[in-house]
Amino acid sequence: MLAGVLRTNRDFRRSFLADLTSALGSSMSTIAYPLLVLSLGGNAAQAGAVATVALVTRLGFRLPAGSLVDRWNRRRVMLTTDLVRLVAVATIPLVALWGSPSYAHLLLVAAVEGIATALFGPANTVLTRDVVAKEDLADALGMGQALQAAVSLAGPALGGVLFAADRMLPFAVDALSYAVSAALIRRITVRPTAAEPRAEDRGLTAGIRWLVRQRELFVILVYAAVINLVAAAIDVIVILELQANGASGWVIGPVLSCAGVGGIVGSLLAPWLVKRLSVPAILLGIGVGWTAVLAVFTLTFRPGVVAALLTLLMTLSPAAGVVVGQALFGQTPRHLIGRVSAATGLLLSGLAALGPVAAGTLLQGLGGAGTWAVLAVLTAAVTAGGWIPLRATGRLGAGAATEAGAEAEQPAEPAVVAHAAPPGPDPAAPAEAGTAGTDPGRSSDD
Repeated sequence: MLAGVLRTNRDFRRSFLADLTSALGSSMSTIAYPLLVLSLGGNAAQAGAVATVALVTRLGFRLPAGSLVDRWNRRRVMLTTDLVRLVAVATIPLVALWGSPSYAHLLLVAAVEGIATALFGPANTVLTRDVVAKEDLADALGMGQALQAAVSLAGPALGGVLFAADRMLPFAVDALSYAVSAALIRRITVRPTAAEPRAEDRGLTAGIRWLVRQRELFVILVYAAVINLVAAAIDVIVILELQANGASGWVIGPVLSCAGVGGIVGSLLAPWLVKRLSVPAILLGIGVGWTAVLAVFTLTFRPGVVAALLTLLMTLSPAAGVVVGQALFGQTPRHLIGRVSAATGLLLSGLAALGPVAAGTLLQGLGGAGTWAVLAVLTAAVTAGGWIPLRATGRLGAGAATEAGAEAEQPAEPAVVAHAAPPGPDPAAPAEAGTAGTDPGRSSDD
C-alpha cells in the first residue's frame, strides 16, 4: 500500500527521497559535531553548545520562517535552503584540508544550518498538502513517520562509524546528502500558490492565532505536546538508569534501538489504524498505553522488560502523528499552512526540548522509580483531562474544513502531474507539487 503511493506519485517519491537523504545526512553529522569538538580539545559544555545553537536557531526562526514560506515559492525555498546547508556543512571538511576547523566556525555552521532548516520544514509541509490526495494522506503521513523512525535508528550509528573511519567523513556525507536532496527537489513540479489572505490572517503570529481559535484541534496539539515532552525525557532516563544499574554500552545501545524498531513498525501500521479507529480512540488509547508502561517501569527496570515495553510504546505513537497531520492538513486554510505548520512545530518541539532537562532534574531528586511515577502521573492526568474534549474531535481526521478555514478557502486538491504517472499524491514528502505547464521538471513560476 505504502509502496504503491511511492510508485505512482512521482513528485511525492522525489520529495520523500529528498527528505530521507538529507535527514539521514543530518542525523549522521549531529552525532559527529560533539565528537569533533571534543577531538579538537573542546570540553563537554562546548560540545553541547553546538547542538544547542542549532536547536535555538531552528526554534527561534520557526515563526518568521512560516510567514515567509506562506508568501514565497516553496520549491525555491526548499532548493535554496538545501544549497545553503550544502555550502555551510561542506566548509568543515574543506577547512580541514588546510588545518583544523575552529570552534567558532562550527558554531556558525550550526547556526546557518538551523536557520535554513527552519525555512525548509514549513515549505516541506506545504508540499505534502499539495501533492498528496486526500484519500492517500494517511499513507503519506505514515511514510513520513517511518522515515523519522528509520533515520533516528540508523543515522547515529552510521555517523559514529564514519567518524571512527575519518572525523571529516560524516560532514562530507551530510553535504553530499543536501546535494542529492536539491537535485531531487529541482525535479518536483510546483503550481502557483493560492488566495490572498484576509487582513486578520497576516503577521508572524497568524498561525498561532488561528490554532487557538480551533478549539478541538488545539486540544489535540496540547495533548500531543505533553506526550512529546514525556517521550523526550524517556531516552535520557533509560540511558542514565540502565547505566546506574550496571548495564554496559553493549546493552544500552540495543535497548534504545528497540524504540526505533517499534517506531518503524508503528509507522507502517499507522495508516491502517487511522482508517479504522476514531481520533479519540487513537489518542486516548495511546495515553492509556503510555501510562501503563511507565507505571510498570516504576516496579521493574530489567533490560529485557525495558526493550519490550519501549518497542510497544513506539509502536503505538506514530498513529498520533498521522492523526495530527491529517487534522492540520484537513483544516488549515491554504494561505496559512506555512505559519500554522511553524506554530505547531514550535509547540511540539519547544515543549519537548524541556524533556531532557526535566528528566535529569527528576532523576537526581527522586531516583528512577520516582521519576517514572511522575511521568506516569503526568500522562494519566493529561489523558484523563483530555477525555471529554478529545471525545469531541472524532471528525477532525476526516479532512473537513472548519468554518474559519472554509471562509478563507477550501483545502486545495493536489494537481495531477503532467507526465505518465497516474493522478494521485505521493505520500512521504511534504511538497508543493502540482502541474502547471508541460515540462514536468519545472514549476510554472520558475
